[in-house]
Amino acid sequence: MTSTIVAIRGPARPLPKGDARGRVNLRGMSRDELGAWLQRELEMKRFRGDQVFAWLHARRVADVEAMTDVSARDRARIDALGSLERLSVDAIARAADGTRKLKLRTADGQAIESVLIPNDDRGLTLCVSSQAGCCLTCAFCATASLGFRRNLATWEIVDQVYQAQDLLEQEASAEGEEWPRRVTNLVFMGMGEPLANYNQVRRAVEILTHDRGAAIAGRRITISSAGLVPAIERFGREGLGHEVGLAISLNATTDEVRDRIMPINTRWKIAELLAAVDRVPLKRRRRVTFEYVLLADVNDSDDDVRRLAQLVGRMRCQINVIPFNPHPHAPFRRPSQRRIDRFMALCRERGLRTFIRTPRGDDIAAACGQLALEGPTADAGRPS
Repeated sequence: MTSTIVAIRGPARPLPKGDARGRVNLRGMSRDELGAWLQRELEMKRFRGDQVFAWLHARRVADVEAMTDVSARDRARIDALGSLERLSVDAIARAADGTRKLKLRTADGQAIESVLIPNDDRGLTLCVSSQAGCCLTCAFCATASLGFRRNLATWEIVDQVYQAQDLLEQEASAEGEEWPRRVTNLVFMGMGEPLANYNQVRRAVEILTHDRGAAIAGRRITISSAGLVPAIERFGREGLGHEVGLAISLNATTDEVRDRIMPINTRWKIAELLAAVDRVPLKRRRRVTFEYVLLADVNDSDDDVRRLAQLVGRMRCQINVIPFNPHPHAPFRRPSQRRIDRFMALCRERGLRTFIRTPRGDDIAAACGQLALEGPTADAGRPS
């Protein structure tokens, strides 16, 4: 029997264990973990965890000294063992449609990107990265060209949200607005495979949804996967489907095509993937999202629509059709508008709940599948 080779890169570089002084980053702890750490390491009362957590995640303070309801003695003790280190901002690129791409850097020099997308209302969606580079090798995705550096730590995931919110507040201040717009939705669809960094992503969600912190509603958070079946099974087993949304990057209707464009399919075939997704318990009224990147003459035929309906038509789901966003790292083409329109029309004729994803930020290489640390930069660092 021959063994199957899967293009999952690794092993990962280890996560940083602390800052230059060896201090643990406090932003990467859940409220319970922070309370236990303060009690264990500094012999503080457990309620201090709630106070410190709120300073870190609701107020996003830059320094322990800002925690005015914590005694000077306790602040000094916290500072001795705990770090409030943040990501640095290399540059911010602005697209014509209002999308912003934040180019961020970790303390050990890893570059990552997150994308801030305006919604129809005053809120914004942040596309969050979970890895530096990516451990998978999807043929249509620019991030695959970077290779795999390492998983991101919990605080590095969380701080992407806080950097985006800081930017919005600075923009509002510069424009004389009293109330800044807020990050209201999160999609874990940036660099990396989120479920390959399951523990850190899970903890980041717990932190970001806590009512003493950023208080982002779980129903407004979606985690995407290319099809890491054991992690999807864990997602279901641990009840994440009752807290946040699940999106699956499907992109093909036959194993032959999916093997070619998404080599993870050589390990877990479409039938096994869909069976795992079907077992995930969902909150009432929640649907699984299937993402379908439309590639000209690859997966956009009438027969693909027929097969897609056979595969997922019985499931409680919706399909987000994403016409391929061209970039120099992949040989594919976007289908013609006529072909896109026909694909959508046929999907709807077959009763599929189908939506088209309009490219956002493609003029700064910020659209879906384009994140590869490239694109024009409108300005460097933070706005003045």
